Amino acid sequence: MSFWRVVLAIIFPPLAVIGKGCGSILIVLLLTICGWVPGVIAALVILNKND
Repeated sequence: MSFWRVVLAIIFPPLAVIGKGCGSILIVLLLTICGWVPGVIAALVILNKND
């Protein structure tokens, strides 16, 4: 997880997980619409997951 991905996850979470697949983008987008904090947490969890 790079520094710039973390910054992007804090500013706009769906854009940070764009390389992780369509499902991840949709989940993070829905959580961001419900509230900014759940979207950021989900993006950070997805980015932290090892492939």
